[in-house]
Amino acid sequence: MMKFILAALTLTAGAAQADLAVRFDEGAPKDRFSLTNTGDCALPAFSVLFDIGSAPAGLIFDVTGGGAGVEVFQPLVMVAGQELLRDTPMVKDGDSAIMFDLDGLGVGAQLAFTIDVDDTGGGREITVNGAEIQGASVTVTFGETALTGVFDDTARAVIATAPCTS
Repeated sequence: MMKFILAALTLTAGAAQADLAVRFDEGAPKDRFSLTNTGDCALPAFSVLFDIGSAPAGLIFDVTGGGAGVEVFQPLVMVAGQELLRDTPMVKDGDSAIMFDLDGLGVGAQLAFTIDVDDTGGGREITVNGAEIQGASVTVTFGETALTGVFDDTARAVIATAPCTS
């Protein structure tokens, strides 16, 4: 029996990974996105694209009072990881994607921002629940390699990266 347990542990023990956990939290009036390095190694410079337009609910960013969104609006505000950014992206009202360029992301480090997300599907447009963001995607690009995670109905996504090299 002990040999079986050791064999199972050996098969499940793999190389250290640098997975990214992505989370969306609805919070009127500010919604929050976070990207956390939950893996075992630091990540080199990369770009990350948050594409909420791929969700069936027709999600958009509502950053001004007179644009495509409804009622309240909130501009992009960095909450964590500002020092990792090459530049803070510009977001126009009604956009459905934001790209960030990071110099890297250490183990346990996080990029987080608040913004207002509205749906255009005709429901309760000022709030977005987990099921409404389901299908939205987050893509990280390291040089020529792009990896994508898709939000599930709990407003979470995981992006599995390559094994650590050092």
